[in-house]
Order: sequence, then C-alpha cells, then structure tokens
Amino acid sequence: MSQYFQDNYVFTLMKRTVIYIVMSLCVLSIKSQNLFTADDKLIHFGFNVGINVMDFGIKNSMLSIDGKTYQSEVSSLIPGFSVGVIGDLRLHKYFNLRLVPSLHLGERTLTYMNDLDDELFKTTIKSTYITVPIYIKYSAVRIKNYRPYLLFGGGVNFDLAHDKTKPVLLDYTDYFIEFGFGWTIYFEYFRFSPEIKFAIGFNNVHTPWDERKLENGYLDPEHQKYNDALSRLTSRMFTLVFNFE
Repeated sequence: MSQYFQDNYVFTLMKRTVIYIVMSLCVLSIKSQNLFTADDKLIHFGFNVGINVMDFGIKNSMLSIDGKTYQSEVSSLIPGFSVGVIGDLRLHKYFNLRLVPSLHLGERTLTYMNDLDDELFKTTIKSTYITVPIYIKYSAVRIKNYRPYLLFGGGVNFDLAHDKTKPVLLDYTDYFIEFGFGWTIYFEYFRFSPEIKFAIGFNNVHTPWDERKLENGYLDPEHQKYNDALSRLTSRMFTLVFNFE
C-alpha cells in the first residue's frame, strides 16, 4: 500500500473514531443540567489526550549547489500522539487563564527536488516536543450541558528528539503562538471538551551546516547540499485533543 493511501486510511479512521466518540458523548449528556456550579471554582485541574499533525513553514535558500538548485517541501503529514495536564484559574465569568504543559510525539517527511533532473531525496524528521503554553480562554454563555469557547496564547517548545545523523537538525528551543476553539460538554461527574488548536513557531529552527561541524562523527558530507538548500524552517502544529476536567 502506498504512503498516500496509508495516510488517507489513517486520517479516515481517526475522523470516524472522533465523530463516533463525540456523538456518543453528546447523546449521553442530554439530560438535566450537570455540574451546575463547576465553572464557579477558582482553580481546577484536568488532563487531555489526542492527536497532532506537525508541519514546517519552509523558505528554500535557492542556492546553486553542484550546478543544481534544490527545493524542499513537506510531502507527508503523519499523525502523532499528544498528552498533557491542565491547570485552570477562573478570572471572570467568561474568562479563564490556563496552563497546559504537554508532550507531543510526531514526525514530518521532507522531499527534495532539483531543477535539472528527476532526483528525489526524502528524509524523515522526528520530534518529541515538551510544550509549556499559557492560554486565555473565552467561554460563551452555557446552554444546558454545552458551552463553546475560544483559546489564544503562546509559550515555549523544547524538542528532545535530535538525530544528528540526519541532513536537517532542529534547534532545541522554539517560541510559538497558538489559537483554537472547543466545545465543553457537562456530564454528571466531569467536563469533556473536544478541542482543536493550531500553533505557529517564531524561531528559525534550522541549524546551519557550519554550526554542526563539531559533530564530525555524525555528519555525512553528501547531506550538506540538503541542509544548505534550506534557509529557514518554522514549526507548525495542528492538534485535536480531548480534555477531561
């Protein structure tokens, strides 16, 4: 089975699973109003689990390397796993401050092409992100057992997965902004919130070849052209998480 069909099969299966879970929970919550005073607590905690898709914003250097000009693109988006803990501080009837340290496991495949021949080169970059974001959460008026909300914030990102044998090496640290939305469903004993977020990194996380010369034991000289073909990489990540609070 080709990578294209594998990716589409995985996405289709995940989509159907998510729809089934959300619809089932919505049906279960259709009853008298649950957790009537839950949103009045000053501080509460929770956790989340979900999936992510990592991507790059790419700026190619367009340098002539061995008479060729290489360009790169993210050719495969592979779903990853996310888990986090939630700390929530009530600021106002409609506003909350949230701290959500999280772990994200994922990967991206870069494909290189050039302007002279049909040469293709692919490399997979795996990441293990520890993110520490802070959000402002705005919640709409609650209607029975449902309450939609918006999120906006940002934080710092630490990438713990560093394979120095790869043509592309990412920096350890990045800063990002993130925005999203969700829908809280109130049950008898807990709140369940499907939530979608999109994060955009600020920093150029691409490590130039000159800064990797101390890694002589890891570097393959043939990989330099693929490193030099990149001028800037910025991180992007889409997440779908399920909050339990």
